[in-house]
Amino acid sequence: MVTTAVRKTISLPPDLARDVEETARAEGKTLSAVVQEALRQARSARLREELGALQDYWTRQAKERAILSEEDLRRYLQS
Repeated sequence: MVTTAVRKTISLPPDLARDVEETARAEGKTLSAVVQEALRQARSARLREELGALQDYWTRQAKERAILSEEDLRRYLQS
């Protein structure tokens, strides 16, 4: 699968721009690589948070129905 980059122009406050430039220099990366990594990490954190919320919801639902084991789940589904 070949992907092509999409160019975007973003605006950063001066202090954040300096931080990104310093990070890029320190890590031997381009500005684009640093921003891409930050965006991927932010997306990953958001997805982990969403997954945690879903797990919490279904855990509460199971507890309300006294589904605490696979056997409990089988009985619940058969009823």
